[in-house]
Amino acid sequence: MSRPDSETTVRTLLDREGRTYAEQAGIRLKDTPQPLYQLLVLAHLLSARIRADTAVAAARALFGAGMRDARHMRDATWQQRVDALGEGGYRRYDERTATQLGKAAELVLDAYGGDLRRLREKAGGDVDEMRALLQEVPGIGPAGADIFLREAQGVWPEVAPYLDDKTLEGAKRLGLPADPAKLAGLAGKDQLPALAAALVRASLDKHVVDDVREVVGEKVH
Repeated sequence: MSRPDSETTVRTLLDREGRTYAEQAGIRLKDTPQPLYQLLVLAHLLSARIRADTAVAAARALFGAGMRDARHMRDATWQQRVDALGEGGYRRYDERTATQLGKAAELVLDAYGGDLRRLREKAGGDVDEMRALLQEVPGIGPAGADIFLREAQGVWPEVAPYLDDKTLEGAKRLGLPADPAKLAGLAGKDQLPALAAALVRASLDKHVVDDVREVVGEKVH
Protein backbone atom coordinates (compact mmCIF):
# COMPACT_ATOMS: atom_id res chain seq x y z
CA MET A 1 0.00 0.00 0.00
CA SER A 2 1.42 3.39 -0.96
CA ARG A 3 1.51 6.25 1.51
CA PRO A 4 -1.41 8.69 1.11
CA ASP A 5 -0.44 12.12 -0.14
CA SER A 6 -0.95 15.19 1.99
CA GLU A 7 -3.82 16.51 -0.15
CA THR A 8 -5.80 13.30 0.37
CA THR A 9 -5.18 13.45 4.11
CA VAL A 10 -6.26 17.10 4.33
CA ARG A 11 -9.40 16.50 2.25
CA THR A 12 -10.34 13.55 4.44
CA LEU A 13 -9.65 15.49 7.62
CA LEU A 14 -11.82 18.38 6.46
CA ASP A 15 -14.61 16.04 5.35
CA ARG A 16 -14.72 14.43 8.77
CA GLU A 17 -13.66 17.15 11.22
CA GLY A 18 -13.84 20.40 9.26
CA ARG A 19 -16.26 22.26 11.48
CA THR A 20 -15.02 25.31 13.31
CA TYR A 21 -15.59 25.64 17.03
CA ALA A 22 -17.58 28.82 16.32
CA GLU A 23 -19.95 26.85 14.09
CA GLN A 24 -20.23 24.17 16.75
CA ALA A 25 -21.23 26.85 19.27
CA GLY A 26 -23.86 28.29 16.92
CA ILE A 27 -21.87 31.45 16.15
CA ARG A 28 -22.35 32.75 12.61
CA LEU A 29 -18.97 34.39 12.45
CA LYS A 30 -18.88 37.73 10.63
CA ASP A 31 -16.80 40.85 11.01
CA THR A 32 -19.42 42.49 13.21
CA PRO A 33 -19.43 43.18 16.97
CA GLN A 34 -21.75 40.49 18.31
CA PRO A 35 -20.27 37.37 16.69
CA LEU A 36 -16.71 38.59 17.33
CA TYR A 37 -17.55 39.06 21.01
CA GLN A 38 -19.16 35.61 21.13
CA LEU A 39 -15.99 34.15 19.64
CA LEU A 40 -14.00 35.82 22.42
CA VAL A 41 -16.25 34.20 25.03
CA LEU A 42 -15.88 30.83 23.32
CA ALA A 43 -12.08 31.22 23.19
CA HIS A 44 -12.10 32.01 26.92
CA LEU A 45 -14.09 28.88 27.72
CA LEU A 46 -12.12 26.61 25.38
CA SER A 47 -8.79 27.68 26.86
CA ALA A 48 -9.54 26.07 30.25
CA ARG A 49 -8.50 22.51 31.04
CA ILE A 50 -11.92 21.14 30.19
CA ARG A 51 -13.42 19.14 27.33
CA ALA A 52 -14.07 21.18 24.20
CA ASP A 53 -17.64 19.86 23.95
CA THR A 54 -18.32 21.16 27.47
CA ALA A 55 -16.88 24.58 26.63
CA VAL A 56 -19.05 24.74 23.50
CA ALA A 57 -22.16 23.75 25.47
CA ALA A 58 -21.41 26.41 28.07
CA ALA A 59 -21.04 29.07 25.37
CA ARG A 60 -24.38 28.04 23.90
CA ALA A 61 -25.98 28.26 27.34
CA LEU A 62 -24.59 31.76 27.97
CA PHE A 63 -25.81 33.00 24.59
CA GLY A 64 -29.16 31.27 25.09
CA ALA A 65 -29.54 33.11 28.40
CA GLY A 66 -29.20 36.43 26.56
CA MET A 67 -25.49 37.11 27.13
CA ARG A 68 -24.78 37.52 23.43
CA ASP A 69 -22.82 40.77 23.55
CA ALA A 70 -20.52 42.54 25.96
CA ARG A 71 -23.20 44.82 27.36
CA HIS A 72 -25.58 42.00 28.22
CA MET A 73 -22.72 39.94 29.66
CA ARG A 74 -21.64 42.83 31.87
CA ASP A 75 -25.19 43.60 32.98
CA ALA A 76 -26.03 40.00 33.86
CA THR A 77 -25.62 39.09 37.51
CA TRP A 78 -22.75 36.90 38.62
CA GLN A 79 -25.28 34.22 39.57
CA GLN A 80 -26.89 34.33 36.12
CA ARG A 81 -23.49 33.67 34.59
CA VAL A 82 -22.79 30.85 37.04
CA ASP A 83 -26.17 29.27 36.32
CA ALA A 84 -25.65 29.40 32.54
CA LEU A 85 -22.17 27.91 32.84
CA GLY A 86 -23.57 25.16 35.04
CA GLU A 87 -26.33 24.45 32.54
CA GLY A 88 -23.60 23.84 29.96
CA GLY A 89 -21.78 21.50 32.33
CA TYR A 90 -18.95 23.97 32.95
CA ARG A 91 -18.92 23.41 36.70
CA ARG A 92 -15.28 23.01 37.61
CA TYR A 93 -14.39 26.63 36.88
CA ASP A 94 -17.85 28.21 36.91
CA GLU A 95 -17.46 30.70 39.76
CA ARG A 96 -14.07 32.05 38.69
CA THR A 97 -15.11 32.11 35.03
CA ALA A 98 -18.34 33.98 35.83
CA THR A 99 -16.25 36.69 37.50
CA GLN A 100 -13.76 36.83 34.63
CA LEU A 101 -16.52 37.06 32.02
CA GLY A 102 -17.96 40.09 33.79
CA LYS A 103 -14.57 41.81 34.00
CA ALA A 104 -13.76 40.89 30.39
CA ALA A 105 -17.05 42.35 29.14
CA GLU A 106 -16.34 45.54 31.06
CA LEU A 107 -12.89 45.86 29.45
CA VAL A 108 -14.27 45.20 25.96
CA LEU A 109 -16.86 47.92 26.51
CA ASP A 110 -14.45 50.43 28.07
CA ALA A 111 -11.55 49.89 25.65
CA TYR A 112 -13.40 49.10 22.42
CA GLY A 113 -17.01 50.20 22.87
CA GLY A 114 -18.03 46.53 22.72
CA ASP A 115 -16.60 46.21 19.20
CA LEU A 116 -13.50 44.04 18.76
CA ARG A 117 -12.97 45.46 15.28
CA ARG A 118 -11.46 48.40 17.17
CA LEU A 119 -8.92 46.02 18.69
CA ARG A 120 -8.00 45.01 15.17
CA GLU A 121 -7.69 48.67 14.18
CA LYS A 122 -5.59 49.45 17.26
CA ALA A 123 -3.20 46.65 16.29
CA GLY A 124 -2.84 48.16 12.83
CA GLY A 125 -3.07 44.76 11.17
CA ASP A 126 -0.13 43.40 13.18
CA VAL A 127 -0.97 39.85 14.28
CA ASP A 128 1.47 39.80 17.21
CA GLU A 129 -0.07 43.02 18.49
CA MET A 130 -3.59 41.56 18.15
CA ARG A 131 -2.44 38.55 20.16
CA ALA A 132 -0.98 40.81 22.84
CA LEU A 133 -4.12 43.00 23.04
CA LEU A 134 -6.35 39.95 23.34
CA GLN A 135 -4.32 38.84 26.35
CA GLU A 136 -5.19 42.07 28.13
CA VAL A 137 -8.75 40.75 28.39
CA PRO A 138 -9.37 38.99 31.73
CA GLY A 139 -9.48 35.22 31.21
CA ILE A 140 -7.68 35.32 27.86
CA GLY A 141 -4.14 33.99 27.98
CA PRO A 142 -1.88 32.79 25.17
CA ALA A 143 -4.07 29.74 24.48
CA GLY A 144 -7.25 31.81 24.38
CA ALA A 145 -5.67 34.36 22.03
CA ASP A 146 -4.57 31.56 19.72
CA ILE A 147 -8.06 30.04 19.69
CA PHE A 148 -9.62 33.40 18.84
CA LEU A 149 -7.18 34.12 16.02
CA ARG A 150 -7.40 30.62 14.54
CA GLU A 151 -11.12 31.16 14.04
CA ALA A 152 -11.02 34.91 13.29
CA GLN A 153 -8.64 34.43 10.35
CA GLY A 154 -11.73 33.64 8.27
CA VAL A 155 -13.01 37.21 8.68
CA TRP A 156 -9.72 39.02 9.37
CA PRO A 157 -7.66 38.09 6.27
CA GLU A 158 -4.42 39.64 7.49
CA VAL A 159 -4.31 37.06 10.29
CA ALA A 160 -4.12 34.12 7.85
CA PRO A 161 -2.53 31.69 7.82
CA TYR A 162 -2.83 31.36 11.60
CA LEU A 163 -1.68 27.83 12.28
CA ASP A 164 -0.06 27.83 15.71
CA ASP A 165 1.83 25.16 17.64
CA LYS A 166 -1.35 23.30 18.59
CA THR A 167 -2.41 22.92 14.96
CA LEU A 168 1.11 21.92 13.90
CA GLU A 169 1.08 19.23 16.59
CA GLY A 170 -2.04 17.79 14.94
CA ALA A 171 -0.39 18.02 11.53
CA LYS A 172 2.61 16.02 12.76
CA ARG A 173 0.34 13.31 14.16
CA LEU A 174 -1.30 12.97 10.75
CA GLY A 175 1.98 12.90 8.84
CA LEU A 176 1.33 16.32 7.33
CA PRO A 177 3.97 19.04 6.90
CA ALA A 178 4.37 21.00 10.13
CA ASP A 179 4.71 24.24 8.20
CA PRO A 180 1.93 26.88 8.14
CA ALA A 181 2.55 27.97 4.54
CA LYS A 182 2.56 24.40 3.21
CA LEU A 183 -0.56 23.47 5.17
CA ALA A 184 -2.35 26.60 3.96
CA GLY A 185 -1.49 25.65 0.39
CA LEU A 186 -3.10 22.25 0.88
CA ALA A 187 -6.40 23.66 2.12
CA GLY A 188 -6.98 27.00 0.47
CA LYS A 189 -7.54 30.27 2.32
CA ASP A 190 -11.30 29.90 2.76
CA GLN A 191 -10.85 26.62 4.59
CA LEU A 192 -8.12 27.72 7.00
CA PRO A 193 -10.36 28.16 10.08
CA ALA A 194 -11.89 24.71 9.48
CA LEU A 195 -8.45 23.18 8.91
CA ALA A 196 -7.12 24.77 12.09
CA ALA A 197 -10.03 23.39 14.14
CA ALA A 198 -9.66 19.94 12.58
CA LEU A 199 -5.92 19.86 13.29
CA VAL A 200 -6.54 20.88 16.90
CA ARG A 201 -8.99 17.98 17.24
CA ALA A 202 -6.31 15.69 15.81
CA SER A 203 -3.83 16.98 18.38
CA LEU A 204 -6.26 16.30 21.22
CA ASP A 205 -7.91 13.04 20.19
CA LYS A 206 -6.10 9.93 18.96
CA HIS A 207 -9.38 8.61 17.57
CA VAL A 208 -9.50 11.49 15.07
CA VAL A 209 -6.03 10.55 13.81
CA ASP A 210 -6.88 6.85 13.64
CA ASP A 211 -10.15 7.55 11.82
CA VAL A 212 -8.49 9.72 9.16
CA ARG A 213 -5.68 7.22 8.68
CA GLU A 214 -8.17 4.39 8.25
CA VAL A 215 -10.12 6.29 5.60
CA VAL A 216 -7.11 7.50 3.60
CA GLY A 217 -5.63 4.00 3.82
CA GLU A 218 -8.72 2.66 2.12
CA LYS A 219 -8.52 5.34 -0.58
CA VAL A 220 -4.94 4.54 -1.56
CA HIS A 221 -5.13 0.76 -1.17
